[in-house]
Amino acid sequence: MQVLVTILAVLVLLPAPLRAAGGDPFPRFPVIADNLTFWKQVYTGLDSSRGLIHDSDDLSIIYETVTLEPKTVPGAGKRNRRLVRAAKKKYRRILRELAAGRVRGAEARRVLALFDGAASAARLRRAAAKVRFQRCLRDRFREGLVRSGRYLDAMRAIFQQMGLPPDLAYLPHVESSFNYDAYSKFGAAGIWQFIRATGRRFLTISYTVDERRDPIRATEAAARYLKENYEKLGSWPLALTAYNHGANSMVRAKRRHGDFAAIYRHYDNRRFGFASRNFYAEFLAAREIAKHYQRYFPGLRLDPPLRVVEVVMDGYAAAGDLCQWFGIDLATLRRYNPALRKPVLDGRKYVPKGYRLRLPASLKARVAALPASIYKKEQKRSRFYRVRPGDTAGRIAQRHRVRLRDLIDINNLDHRATIYVGQNLRIPVPGETIPRRPRSRPLVTARREK
Repeated sequence: MQVLVTILAVLVLLPAPLRAAGGDPFPRFPVIADNLTFWKQVYTGLDSSRGLIHDSDDLSIIYETVTLEPKTVPGAGKRNRRLVRAAKKKYRRILRELAAGRVRGAEARRVLALFDGAASAARLRRAAAKVRFQRCLRDRFREGLVRSGRYLDAMRAIFQQMGLPPDLAYLPHVESSFNYDAYSKFGAAGIWQFIRATGRRFLTISYTVDERRDPIRATEAAARYLKENYEKLGSWPLALTAYNHGANSMVRAKRRHGDFAAIYRHYDNRRFGFASRNFYAEFLAAREIAKHYQRYFPGLRLDPPLRVVEVVMDGYAAAGDLCQWFGIDLATLRRYNPALRKPVLDGRKYVPKGYRLRLPASLKARVAALPASIYKKEQKRSRFYRVRPGDTAGRIAQRHRVRLRDLIDINNLDHRATIYVGQNLRIPVPGETIPRRPRSRPLVTARREK
């Protein structure tokens, strides 16, 4: 059994050859000065109950601040979308009228003054197509700062160990607000928001473990990925932009235009949209705020760094057995091991052999005494079935001689047991404990979606 005691705030530091010699590796280009001001305002100015209607090209132009209903209010999402659409429509109309030479009323004069009162008709027509909404994020950024305290020192040390600028550790403020459970609609997971394809290059992603959700393992992967980008592109502004836009696309942009400032001004690619163009400015803003958070959030206290002990698992083990041995609850096990997936935590699978289990440092003696009897020789079996045309959940359950209710609960199907062609269903195995879900509606006849 291999045991490693780690204080996540203290690691050996090595030289950093990939940092710019004698200067800041993250320069502030004049061309994005307004962008930096804009993102600092978004991150520190107003909470997420407010939002800005602005020009997506010239971020110094903010037309209006709108107030949104809280998400907790029933129907708020729909009404907020309607409110934002109406505000954007209003300013598109005003800008088109100004482009046509019609200046009607005080509101139109106010909008024209945002362009120094001398915008050309062409500029105003372009602006009408560039009206955008941005939700403010002061409360979310503040929460992210607090959460970052658990791992930030360890993350900075990881980058420095790899010869990279330690301040890269602030990038998750842009990606996820240091939300360890972050999961996007595009399937990106964890504080570094790795999609599955990229994550699999550097991390273990399986039915039992998803290391994208582990801040330390994912930071190690992010360091390797960013180092690759830097070696391809030769500058940190481009390497960071490539984190969002893709390294190959940025290589082509660099060949065509040169440095970051020229790319920002001239790179015309439909995929190089608002998010990619602003990614570096967002990082600069987040970095400045996070390094000087007391200036922006006086009195804020960050979570203390986690002190942990790690043990490499010599075999498979049930999460419940580990909790019982170490005298912790399942929530604590999950907090220290966010890479462990639900099938492990609810007992359908064992913690896999070779996994580096992380526990509170106070349990060092208990870790050293971990008995061999806690280990299992094999992982729990799983069976899967790929849905074919004509299948229903009921027929699949009958074919595999399992209860329909078990099939539904183990696959988290809806009350209609809806399945679709190509879906992979888990088939319960004899003796498996199946977590039950409360039902708000009675089960109806199972059906198939085309």
